[in-house]
Amino acid sequence: MSEITNFQGETTDALGADDMEAAVDRLIGRVGERVRKARELRGLPRRVVSELSGVSPRYLAQLEAGEGNISIGLLKRVAIALDHRIEWLVGEDDPWTSEAMRVADLFASATAETRARVLDMLSPEPPARLRGQRICLIGLRGAGKSTLGEALGARLGLPFIELNREIEEQSGMPVNEVMALYGQEGYRKLEAQAVSRITATHEALILAVAGGIVAEPDTYKSLLAQFHTVWLKASPEEHMGRVRAQGDTRPMAGNPEAMEQLKSILRSREALYERAEAQLDTSGRTFETTLDALEALVHERGFLTGE
Repeated sequence: MSEITNFQGETTDALGADDMEAAVDRLIGRVGERVRKARELRGLPRRVVSELSGVSPRYLAQLEAGEGNISIGLLKRVAIALDHRIEWLVGEDDPWTSEAMRVADLFASATAETRARVLDMLSPEPPARLRGQRICLIGLRGAGKSTLGEALGARLGLPFIELNREIEEQSGMPVNEVMALYGQEGYRKLEAQAVSRITATHEALILAVAGGIVAEPDTYKSLLAQFHTVWLKASPEEHMGRVRAQGDTRPMAGNPEAMEQLKSILRSREALYERAEAQLDTSGRTFETTLDALEALVHERGFLTGE
């Protein structure tokens, strides 16, 4: 080994070429093993992780085998799909034995009441005060977020905003063009900016967001902290039926496995959706009955009191 001087003026040993190559190989192997373990712990088929991350199944297989020299951008997508921070996949410490990981897992699996108590102890201000009278509806496409959100806003006298419409207004183009031009990462960046902008300019509103926003850890964390979140639940059959009733045949057209894929996505996101402050099952209910139940939930949980 030779010596090098770092940015602080300290002299350290530099790795030789063979040592450097071995260190890289260990990192690639460690990342692959952790990706595989995280996927298996969540019960996700490799195909589902591929769909959520945009990384091909073949590339994922190579990565898990310690043979894939994956880019930082693609690894970030895989981390998001697995609901893990990227540093957990590349760090020296074992994330499944570290104290931070244990605390995070305990918090995620805790009841809403326990999570609220933890946040009360850790937050400088009560969570309800931070959330104000901002209400956010989350859930898969077809949950009724937009129609229920607009109707609820009219009943409560609150403005209603659909996040994708906000993104379109700011970017000057439809969301599908945003995706085509900037890709998934570009869209997520605009999505995060839109959430921050809405939070800063509205103390009270109803917000409807895209179903996949929960897979972006930082943006979802902001939503949970700054909004009263409600997960609108429904069975996969009802999700699919509502989308088709809106005239959108894409979920089924030419794809006989669409229903199974929908169920897989719902399973993979269920733990994320369950982090919402409240849940409302809309299965088997009429629109008016669901709207009444949603309004009652808002009043019962004190979402408009700011206390």
